[in-house]
Amino acid sequence: MTNATDAAPQKPPYLWAAFVFLGTLVLYVATLAPTTQFWDTSEYIAAAKVLGIPHPPGNPLFTMMSHVWGMLPLAAAYAQRINLFAATTSAVAAACWFLVGERWMRPIVPAPLMRRLAALAGAIVSATAFTVWNQSVVNEKVYTLSLLSIALILWLIVRWDDQEPGEAHDHYLLLIMYLLALTSTNHMMGVLVGPVVMVLLFPPLMTRRAPTDDGRSMEWSQWMAFVAVFAILMGSGMEKATFMIPGAILFAVALSYALVRKGDWRFTVALLGVAAVGVSVYIFLPLRAAHFPPINEGEPTNWQALWAVLTRQQYGKPPLFQRQADLVAQFLLWVQYFRWQWGHDLAQNVQVMLAVVFGGLGVLGAWRHFMADRRQALAMIILMGTFTGLLIVYLNFKYGYSQYLPRQLPREVRERDYFFVCSFALWGIWVGIGLATLMEWVQDGLRDRIRSDTARWSYAAPVLALALIPLAFNRFTASRAHETLARDFAIDLLNSVEPYGILVTAGDNDTFPLWYAQEVEGVRRDVVIINLSLANTDWYLRQMQRRPIEEYDAAQGPAIYRGRSWPKPTGRVLAFSDGQLDSLQLYYPFDRRQSLTFGAIQVTLDPEQIHPLGNGQGYLEKADVVVLEAMRDQIGKRPIYFSRTVGTYADEFGLTPYLEGQGFARALRPQTLVASDSIVALPGFGWVNVARSKALAFDVYHAASASRPRPRGWVDRPSEGILVTYGLIYQVLGQALQAEDPASAQRAIALADSITKNSSDFRTALAPGVSQ
Repeated sequence: MTNATDAAPQKPPYLWAAFVFLGTLVLYVATLAPTTQFWDTSEYIAAAKVLGIPHPPGNPLFTMMSHVWGMLPLAAAYAQRINLFAATTSAVAAACWFLVGERWMRPIVPAPLMRRLAALAGAIVSATAFTVWNQSVVNEKVYTLSLLSIALILWLIVRWDDQEPGEAHDHYLLLIMYLLALTSTNHMMGVLVGPVVMVLLFPPLMTRRAPTDDGRSMEWSQWMAFVAVFAILMGSGMEKATFMIPGAILFAVALSYALVRKGDWRFTVALLGVAAVGVSVYIFLPLRAAHFPPINEGEPTNWQALWAVLTRQQYGKPPLFQRQADLVAQFLLWVQYFRWQWGHDLAQNVQVMLAVVFGGLGVLGAWRHFMADRRQALAMIILMGTFTGLLIVYLNFKYGYSQYLPRQLPREVRERDYFFVCSFALWGIWVGIGLATLMEWVQDGLRDRIRSDTARWSYAAPVLALALIPLAFNRFTASRAHETLARDFAIDLLNSVEPYGILVTAGDNDTFPLWYAQEVEGVRRDVVIINLSLANTDWYLRQMQRRPIEEYDAAQGPAIYRGRSWPKPTGRVLAFSDGQLDSLQLYYPFDRRQSLTFGAIQVTLDPEQIHPLGNGQGYLEKADVVVLEAMRDQIGKRPIYFSRTVGTYADEFGLTPYLEGQGFARALRPQTLVASDSIVALPGFGWVNVARSKALAFDVYHAASASRPRPRGWVDRPSEGILVTYGLIYQVLGQALQAEDPASAQRAIALADSITKNSSDFRTALAPGVSQ
């Protein structure tokens, strides 16, 4: 085994790291999303713009950093600037992976150039693994910022390990603890790098032990202090007294030990102090929430609400011992995601082959690392175990969205590979060491024929080309270049609603892009959105009631709404007082059919149709009560619409005779509809205003965005419903226009066909071997 200190005097190749950063950034910029995308992207971009509070736990560090970043004139579009923030943080992380890999390969590859090329290969694998690449070209969540903090902390502890003991040496640890505390205010994923620090700090494992008793006391004092503060930090971030109480006790022990055994008590106190400064970023939440920004999820204006946000009470996840899926299946879900990383563009059987290759290279790298430096390898093994095994157990996912198809199982609503983005990036370091090991074997095999060490390593270098496989075969499915559908859909759906309308939506993908369009691009801010899932929370209803009525700008709106006046309404969406709003229950069970009358509208509450429980039992959710109250209060005052994305929700209340389809939305009319030249009844689609739908489809909607060719179809199948909705709208419109306007009908059907060809279901039927 080679001692870790043998190579310590060599300076880190920071210039190479700078080129790794620039090269990675160029790749990410070339494949960068030009605007917002589906899922949480729009929520986080909008929160950055308005300095708001996204979903629990609030992510204050991300919000503040991205808000400042968004002010920089780096791109014309605000969303593209925030996407560039993700690309930059991930590119810096790639540079850190390179530095760590190069340092750990020094005992393996003595030739500096070959070692740096091997480390570069590992960094390329880390940066182009599918999930890493895919998350780095759009700011979908906060994980690239966590990736940066993990990579930076890992590099800092590696540098600490190479330094001679002294005051500057201790400053590394203080900086590491500060970054750990700071990244906890972004996401707790970043804190999980802490165990690698504790391993390298553990005195019995140190390769350079202090020669005196006082020096050894100092080592133990620092280790205990770090473990204690880390435990407190984990407890505060995960809201577990299980960590916090032992951590506080251990801190008291560490401080006492430092005072009695001549340890560094100043360091112990300073460690706690810098952690407190890092965690203090959380104070942003109540301070900003009190100003009621447009996005204020959880509304943490008091201690109880703040605690609910920090503890993620909104999601109600079960305890760890109550598994949401079989534990083996949860581990196999990670294996499935691992399979995607190395050639996601390719057929499934090729993906499996590449997973075996890169899995084997990683295992080889881990073995060679262990043989070269067991202490550092142990730290890396624990780090990988934390970001795989422990994370799998803690996250406790349901069965994966595409796992074990077509079996009926409780599933996640989308793929969750992004939670493991760090494990895939870290695996690239091991792959780099594995490639270096192959080089080592090749040059050893050439020793009898080639005497020059440099020549032998040069002949071995071609094996590094394996690192280019993920770059070559993830380029289609990891890229977000040219994809604008989320933004276009948001604008199209908002413009389907008449001025000052109320629009009922269902979930993330038909709501968050609307938030983005309204708050970032200023599109149709006059429309009020009632999201059926969020309307079950108190904070969302208060936010909706508080929202000011924005002036409708006819010049910026569609031409179909011009030429008539649209009176600006007054008052709040619901006539409920604040007290009545707070007293709403989450569920209202009922067991008999009953009717409600809102003017000429007859609402039917049927327990067999509305959240049926069987045996004639049903219930209303708080969100249902909110929608009904909005109907009662606003009929005749504001247009009320139901997005097509809510499916048959309005029909379940017996509203079918009153619903007039207008493209992506259905308008609630105050009287039953009858057939006319413009309004026709279409089987399975209800009443449709053909003239209005035609004007929307051909003059307003972004049909080209939906119908443009996509090399691998719509690769994110959980969000494919939006694309399918486009196809359905044009298909139905084509049928409705067949008799009176054959040319427009043919145009609509052609668009529908082009859109359908982009769907993954169509492409799977066409070429079953193509992976989605």
